[in-house]
Amino acid sequence: MARHSYPCPIRWSDMDVYGIVNNVSYLRYLEEARVDFIFRMAPTEGDAFFRDGSVVVEHQIRYRQRLVHRHEPVEIEMWVSDLQSATVAIDYVVRDGDTVYATARTVMAPFDYEAGRPRRLTDAETRFFEKYAEGTRAVG
Repeated sequence: MARHSYPCPIRWSDMDVYGIVNNVSYLRYLEEARVDFIFRMAPTEGDAFFRDGSVVVEHQIRYRQRLVHRHEPVEIEMWVSDLQSATVAIDYVVRDGDTVYATARTVMAPFDYEAGRPRRLTDAETRFFEKYAEGTRAVG
């Protein structure tokens, strides 16, 4: 199956007092990568999954190596590890070649903001996510 790759820049302000990338910055990196990934769902319409409504249900991050500021971006590789009728799990590996800095997982659910309740994935959303689906989980 296909995987999506996002070259994520490391900003000087991402580091904490200990000189390493702060854990909160990792959530921002994952968000940037996820938005880049999902915007490919309907490039002519922009943000199909976001426009129709979605919420983050869960995040998991396992830190593997210290990441410090550098001029080169890190690669965030992502794929769909679980796809249900009302949730999608996206797994990530934050890496530079063989060096893995973190593995992570985000579970998202489609949400109808006007009705104020969860909704099911549309057929188009399901077809998009199926192209990136594989059973491998980055975080156990």
